[in-house]
Amino acid sequence: MAKKTEEHAEVLEKYAIEINNILVEIKVETDPKEPVPIYNVSIANISPTTKIILEKIRQEFVSKMNMVDLDKFESAEEVLNIREEFKKEIHDLILKYFPQTNPETLNMLVNYLLEENLGLGKIEILLKDSALEEIVVNNHTDPVWVYHRRHGWLVTNILIPSEARIRHFATMIGREVGKEITNLNPLMDAHLRTGDRVNATLSPISNKGNTITIRKFADDPWTITKFIKEGTISVEAAAFIWLAIQNELSILIAGGTGSGKTSMLNVVANFFPPNQRIVSIEDTRELVLPDDLHWVPMETRLPNPEGKGGVTMLDLLVNSLRMRPDRIIVGEIRRKKEAEVMLEAMHTGHSVYATVHANNADETIKRLTNPPIDIPKQMLSALSLIVVQNRNRRTGKRRTLQVAEIGHDGDPKVLLRYSAQKDVIEKLADSEMVMERLMLYTGMSKEEITFDLKQKVRILKWLVRKGVEDVNQIGLHIAKYYTGKLILE
Repeated sequence: MAKKTEEHAEVLEKYAIEINNILVEIKVETDPKEPVPIYNVSIANISPTTKIILEKIRQEFVSKMNMVDLDKFESAEEVLNIREEFKKEIHDLILKYFPQTNPETLNMLVNYLLEENLGLGKIEILLKDSALEEIVVNNHTDPVWVYHRRHGWLVTNILIPSEARIRHFATMIGREVGKEITNLNPLMDAHLRTGDRVNATLSPISNKGNTITIRKFADDPWTITKFIKEGTISVEAAAFIWLAIQNELSILIAGGTGSGKTSMLNVVANFFPPNQRIVSIEDTRELVLPDDLHWVPMETRLPNPEGKGGVTMLDLLVNSLRMRPDRIIVGEIRRKKEAEVMLEAMHTGHSVYATVHANNADETIKRLTNPPIDIPKQMLSALSLIVVQNRNRRTGKRRTLQVAEIGHDGDPKVLLRYSAQKDVIEKLADSEMVMERLMLYTGMSKEEITFDLKQKVRILKWLVRKGVEDVNQIGLHIAKYYTGKLILE
């Protein structure tokens, strides 16, 4: 009988981040007793003994100040003033216990205690980790969960001490953008000035406790080279999409929630030429385009409590047509009017790039041609390509599932498809419609188009090999390509 091998913990990744001079160590590791990896947070430059003393200071501070309820202050200015008072008090308490502390360390300890008592506590650490996409608080008894770019869903070693504290966090977040969450209004959807999107719910609407879900704004956005490096898309598929974009063909990006639709939209924008005007329309600002592009980002706005002042996606889409755009990016198509205006824009010579919730190319057509969108199938011929994104929920891997072209009858023809077994994107069929349009619009022959594709493959491989991943650097190289100044070293 074979002996049972003992399972050991494995460190998947280890790195450090610095917040207000506080050095935080992050360790992602497996645990044989846990079904998912653990995201461990530890503060490196504060010793265990110092932490014990800091906890004593914290308790003394709470007792002395009787913890003024920040929720009763209406304006951000009032909160800022009270924070400054608390900062002075904490400063004096730390000097009482650590009289020889140098100014830099003192400032670090003050910030640590301030965030623990008046800020978002250890959630502030999670917000500063650029590798995280989502932060989820389910209740005070369960650990905080995070979605990591490289490792998928992870459970953290962070616990929120009480339901009251979770509610306090939600109130603080809401106040920053003029939103409120109360027993009468137990749901809150807020877009922070940092670009992060926050959703909060109060118990008993969420049965197990108060919740906070934060979708972080990507300050380091996905780019085409990162997608290729991660295996999200093949070089050949990327080159084909680039060819379509260069020649102003419209593209719809489909996929389920969290599949990477917006990330692909950002990647698609890497290929825009610098001499054209781009207008983007989003509910929440998520796109980050190269600095050298002529780009006008626009956001929707929710109505105020009286129901006035709202600006919808449709309002912005109609308005964008009066702004002389060459390219229009639409965050998500949800309704019939939006789809009609989008297709009208395509028919009048604008290139449009948008996302829609659908799991494959066939489902995308069904979603567009049935309620609530419900547009005539024959109108879809204005759309050239559907790019479908998929996320494997078991492994967390995001991949381009299909690249399909739209025929004259509005039916999709899948050209490239992802093989989960081989983890590669395979060619299924030769393009007819896209090739036909390219030959019509450019005057190039099939051989010339094929040669152009090979050149693009060569450039993309060179960019990956050179490690060019920054969105602005990619924008610079693409701009050089369009002006004939790109030289491959």
